[in-house]
Amino acid sequence: MAVTGATGFVGSVVLRGLLEARAEGRVGDVRALVRTPPGGRPRDEAGPSWLPADLTDPSSLCGALDDVDVLVHLASRVSGDAQACEWTNVRGTAALTEEARRSGVRRVVQLSTTAVYGAGPHRGITVNEIAPAPVSAASATRLESERHVLATGGSVLRAGLVVGQGDRWVVPALNELLARVPAFWDGGRGLLSLIDVEDLARLITTTALMPDAPPTGIHHATHTRPVRVRDLLTTLASLGVLPDVTDSWPWDACVRRLREVPGLMSERQFSLLALDHWYRGEEIWHLTGCPEGPGPLARLASASAWYRSYLAGHS
Repeated sequence: MAVTGATGFVGSVVLRGLLEARAEGRVGDVRALVRTPPGGRPRDEAGPSWLPADLTDPSSLCGALDDVDVLVHLASRVSGDAQACEWTNVRGTAALTEEARRSGVRRVVQLSTTAVYGAGPHRGITVNEIAPAPVSAASATRLESERHVLATGGSVLRAGLVVGQGDRWVVPALNELLARVPAFWDGGRGLLSLIDVEDLARLITTTALMPDAPPTGIHHATHTRPVRVRDLLTTLASLGVLPDVTDSWPWDACVRRLREVPGLMSERQFSLLALDHWYRGEEIWHLTGCPEGPGPLARLASASAWYRSYLAGHS
């Protein structure tokens, strides 16, 4: 078993799940492919086998997958210019899957993103019900990277917004946007595809370890029930993570205020978090037999202390 991106937000939780499976005898060696092994140690007997490997350097991948039967590909570049994203997401994935073929890897599972569909709004769409139309270099190259995994007969899991302990984008972005636009945006009626990082990691791990052939092709890795923006903001406020709001503003008033108050979040990112971006994900849970859990809103309480600490340190 080999994992890329094992030190990232999602990857670290997946790695923990795979190590638990190893302790239970359900998987053998767990190999973590990372640019720099933690502490500079190539081997940690209490954890995985750490192996230096860099997607932007194909030569570093030679032999990295020898004696590996399953590859879980979680590494990707989610920001940066077009060239940087191309080198990591497209060329890196191409080199990785070529090494997988050479080494005889029988199963590849990749984490991708519903951001490949573009700006939206989207309401309850199934896989490729609309043509992907990514609007950023990161999303465009992640879409292109899927092609290399699909060519191996692999499984591509397109996740929506991922929340939970370690989330440095979704809830921090909501926090900034509320400071700039202190209201329920468009009445808070938008529906979002969210998934808690623990549930997503469990789905990835289940897919990777299925005794029978896993579902191939592309699947939405989202909770089956969308989350209403008003409910998301209200829940986070009740946990002391975000400020409470009571006003409801129409969308055009929200956009005007956003333009008037400077900040990091763009208008496109605002619409991603405020308007409908809901992608149906029932299929993958059924095909894998993986329990989906109570949903991301129910999971937020367990991450609330981490969020409060993180936001306090980045205010």
